Amino acid sequence: MRGLPEWVVAPWYWANIRTWATALVHLNARVQVQGAENIPRHGPLIIASNHISLADPPIITVVVPRRIVWMAKRELFGMPGLGLAFYLFGCLPVRRFEADLAALRQARRVLERGLALGMFPEGTRSGRPGMNRAWPGTALLALQTGAPVLPVGIMGTERIHLPGDIVAFLRLRRYPVRVVVGRPFTLPRRERVRSAEVSEATEAIMARIAALLDPPYRGVYARVVAEATEGKE
Repeated sequence: MRGLPEWVVAPWYWANIRTWATALVHLNARVQVQGAENIPRHGPLIIASNHISLADPPIITVVVPRRIVWMAKRELFGMPGLGLAFYLFGCLPVRRFEADLAALRQARRVLERGLALGMFPEGTRSGRPGMNRAWPGTALLALQTGAPVLPVGIMGTERIHLPGDIVAFLRLRRYPVRVVVGRPFTLPRRERVRSAEVSEATEAIMARIAALLDPPYRGVYARVVAEATEGKE
């Protein structure tokens, strides 16, 4: 696969990655999982989650028993030490806040191979519980490929400090984290996608994620969840 070394997707390599991720998560978190039965075990899959902390990808990697190729902002790959870690983790670099067509092509290749693609539609960490407004890349991929979207809500990682804040990390305090996995859903596949369709699909994806979160974590999508709840009453 162009853009992603073959050894990165090898089962033996990913088993080692999950072992290291499990050890790292165990040092920093006590993870409670809801909805694990909703995770498809095979076939292309877009994992879409809210994003609070650098701890989110390894935690979701431990929760989801599949090979996940994560999209990560290109700037991280240039950071000493951390950049190598993202490369070895098998992440795909993406230029945020713009139409990175090369990254989207690589993401489509991941899905064509029947792998899971991990994405954070917000495009960056919030650093706090509340969600930020999402960017359209996740919805665009879902519409273009027809791959199922697995919504994931993660809570509690705002208190976890992975290497970078060394003093906090060395305390090795384990914080409670809750991961809620929703039911996968698909968006109607489109050969040509209009901007209005992408905007609507983005809202639909984020509403599904927000519905999995406790109210303080919903941020700018709190109203969407409230309106959906009122509509059911």
